[in-house]
Amino acid sequence: MLDPQVEHTIESKMVYQGRIVNLRVDTVRLPSGRLTTREIAEHSASVCMVPLDQDDNVLMVRQFRKPIEGDLLEIPAGGVEPGEDPEAAALRELQEEVGFTAGTLLLLAGFWVTPGWSTEYMYAYLATGLTPASLSADFDENISVERVPLAQVHEMIQEGKIKDAKSIAALLLTLNLKN
Repeated sequence: MLDPQVEHTIESKMVYQGRIVNLRVDTVRLPSGRLTTREIAEHSASVCMVPLDQDDNVLMVRQFRKPIEGDLLEIPAGGVEPGEDPEAAALRELQEEVGFTAGTLLLLAGFWVTPGWSTEYMYAYLATGLTPASLSADFDENISVERVPLAQVHEMIQEGKIKDAKSIAALLLTLNLKN
């Protein structure tokens, strides 16, 4: 008997393999017995960090995002390389994107980014005890760093100045921790 909640894969076909994402189409049997397809973006694990300085400012990044044809104010984030530990990836990304490393990383949460169509799982960290330490940025990133007082974050989210889901989630987790 089929599990009433499971979609059994009948066929899986890779339709695109890229640098960041692979795309596949799975034919699945629904619990009702009917067949349908699922388009799935295979993406490696990722990390995002709330870098909080000694004055309770969040080091955020502003960057242009082609899919939305606009820039976003976000917390630093990036991919976990094959064989890399998420904490190591978080420290590397902090250095690449904001020019700091953290003395302390606290795991805030882990979550599926867009489980309706992607395999990406993200680890969110609070990064404190910041000290300058930079690595070369990725060649295809054009990032500017902005310090945002943590006390203004909730208002900025409500006003639509921070619109990125990972940033909203991790910043609200940080605010909850601090209150």
